[in-house]
Amino acid sequence: MTGALPKKVCLGLQGAGTYGAYTWGVLDRLLDDERFLIDSLSGSSSGAVNAVVLADGYARGGGRRGAQQALRRFWTALGQAFMFTPLQRTPLDHWAGGWTMEFSPAYQMLEMAGALIGPVPETPLSQNPLRKLLAALIDFERVRACEELQLFVAATNVRTGAGRIFMREELDVQKVLASACLPTVFAAVEVDGEAYWDGSYIANPPLAPFLQRDGADMIIVRNNPVARAQAPRTMADIGNRSNEIAFNTSYLRELNALPQALPRRHLISGVELLSGYSVSSKLNGEPAFLQHLYQHGHTAADNWLAQHGDAVGIASTL
Repeated sequence: MTGALPKKVCLGLQGAGTYGAYTWGVLDRLLDDERFLIDSLSGSSSGAVNAVVLADGYARGGGRRGAQQALRRFWTALGQAFMFTPLQRTPLDHWAGGWTMEFSPAYQMLEMAGALIGPVPETPLSQNPLRKLLAALIDFERVRACEELQLFVAATNVRTGAGRIFMREELDVQKVLASACLPTVFAAVEVDGEAYWDGSYIANPPLAPFLQRDGADMIIVRNNPVARAQAPRTMADIGNRSNEIAFNTSYLRELNALPQALPRRHLISGVELLSGYSVSSKLNGEPAFLQHLYQHGHTAADNWLAQHGDAVGIASTL
C-alpha cells in the first residue's frame, strides 16, 4: 500500500528479568516495519527498562535506527557486565540445562540476602546492580524530552499496595529501579518518601493508559510464563515462581477489565518457549543466553507480522 499512513500502535511490555532480551528482539523487528508508528509504550520491571531505552534512542531525531542502536547497546553492556559478577552458572547448572542458575551459590545467596534484608533503605548489599548501568547508558533528560512517544512505567507502593504510573516527563533512574525492584532480591526503592516494589504486582504491563491513545492498536509483548512443566525445588525458586504467578494475575485481571471493542489488541508471546527454562534463568545474564532470547523474540515478531501485521488498524488478533 504505497503512500498509506503508518498505523499507530501502543506497545505493552511485560517484565521478567533477563527475559527482557526476548522483548528486545521483538522490538528490534517491529522497529523495522514502517507500516507502524509507535505512539506509546508501557512496561513494568525489564519491560519498563526496554521502554525507556527505546525512548532514549528514539528522541531528538534518533528515530527507529536510534532506538535499535540504544537497545542493542544496553543489552550488550548488560551481558558484558554480567560476566564480571559472581552470579555464574556452575557445571551442575550447565548439566541440568534450561539455562538454570539454581545450583549457583551466588544465586542462592542473593535470594537469601533479599529475604533477610526486606524493604529497608538501600545498602551496598541490597542495591540493584542495574543502577550503575541505567545511569551510564540512559540519558534520562533525552527520555523526558522524547515528545514522539509517551511512556507509562508501573511501580507498586509497599505501604498502601496501590499502583503508581510514572509518566515520561518524570522518569529518572530511581523511578525505573522502583519498577524493577523484586522484593525477594532487592531492598525497596524510595520515591517521594514512599517505598516501592516491582510494578508487575499491579500491572504487567500497564494497559489502562492505552485507552486514552485515540486510534492506536495495542500490541502486548508477553514473556512471563504462566505454566511450568516442573514445580520449583528450592526456596529461591519458590519465591520467583510466586512472583511469576502474581505478575500473570495482574496482567490477566487488567486485560479482562478492558472494554471489549477498543482498543484493538494483539499479542506476541514467548511464554511457550520460556516456560521450558528454569525459573532461575530470569537472573541469567550470560551474553549467549541474551542473544539466544533476542533471536527467538525477533523470529516471533517476524512470524507474527507475516500472519497478523495486515490486521493492525482493522481487527483484534488476540
